[in-house]
Amino acid sequence: MAGHSHWAGIKHKKGKADKQRSKIFSKLSKEITVAAKLGDKDPAMNPRLRSAIQAARSANMPKDNIERAIDKSSINTELNFENLRYEGFGPEKVAVIIETLTDNKNRTASNIRTIFQKAGGNLGTQGSASHNFYQSGIIKIDKKEVSDEQIFELAIEAGADECKSNNNFHEIECSVKDIYKVKKELEKKINNFISTEIEWRPLNNVEISRDKNENLISFFETLEDDDDVQNIYLNVKFAE
Repeated sequence: MAGHSHWAGIKHKKGKADKQRSKIFSKLSKEITVAAKLGDKDPAMNPRLRSAIQAARSANMPKDNIERAIDKSSINTELNFENLRYEGFGPEKVAVIIETLTDNKNRTASNIRTIFQKAGGNLGTQGSASHNFYQSGIIKIDKKEVSDEQIFELAIEAGADECKSNNNFHEIECSVKDIYKVKKELEKKINNFISTEIEWRPLNNVEISRDKNENLISFFETLEDDDDVQNIYLNVKFAE
């Protein structure tokens, strides 16, 4: 399969998308709560919150869950979450970047370090793996929302750098600093978005032979099962 930076995309393509809904909802709820706490409670005035809610809707999260997540930002005023990034090398020396959202950085660091050690990997310091990647703004839209021809025109008008379409969704790429500016322009014509994220994209991919796939997939799924882990990026190309 083609190289892909985001584990969520690889997992989906490899038929691993049957993850517990409660786990997915928990991570989405945490992002909504933090976005609401850091900015305006009104999604119209808070791009991060608006994007988090759109992602939750795309995952079919019930409206009540979304509203509870927003309310939680006001109720638990003493609960502070931090966005922390971890970098290292997993099995087969695959470069890995892990983005977390945690209220206890010691717990998170310990859990991630243990997962790397058990898999025979090595958790490094910040900068140890990220030089294998570049950051880009990525906006994903369901193909039911707009045609291939229309999205290409809208993306250009919105100031995006690139627009690609696959079987399930359109993917618009832009600079990190312009992501919410491009998104705001697209929102004039499009109502529903799958996700709006700043992703780490690999400069080059490590090709992994088929007999090594299972070990790597197990490693990434164990990382994903940690409640504090929000996103996982890697520079790998799995063999078909």
